[in-house]
Amino acid sequence: MEITSKNLALAVCKALADKRGKDIIALYVREKTDLCDYFVIASGSNAPQIRAMGERVEELVERELGVVPTRTEGVRDGRWAVVDYGDVIVHIFNDETRLFYHLERLWADGANLQKFDEEKGEFVGA
Repeated sequence: MEITSKNLALAVCKALADKRGKDIIALYVREKTDLCDYFVIASGSNAPQIRAMGERVEELVERELGVVPTRTEGVRDGRWAVVDYGDVIVHIFNDETRLFYHLERLWADGANLQKFDEEKGEFVGA
């Protein structure tokens, strides 16, 4: 399987869902920034869950795609974790921090936001 940024974003979403991540979305931002192709955003209920979600993303993506992050930040802290894969940047928030920064509002234009359906294991929407 070719590793595209969309395949990577989908693998990240599946890993987040494995640890019961909430409100998992992928924002296609390639046309808006040179930083990356996708932001994947999810919420966790508490610090241990956020930590487990970040660790699961790293574990599953490396095992299934052979890709390791270029950088991680905040995974141990449990308020806002960032796992950077270059073309895909993962943000895992607690609910309060996600509402405060509201990255969806800053980067979504309606057409570039895809929700992840945990039951189907795929993106739904735009």
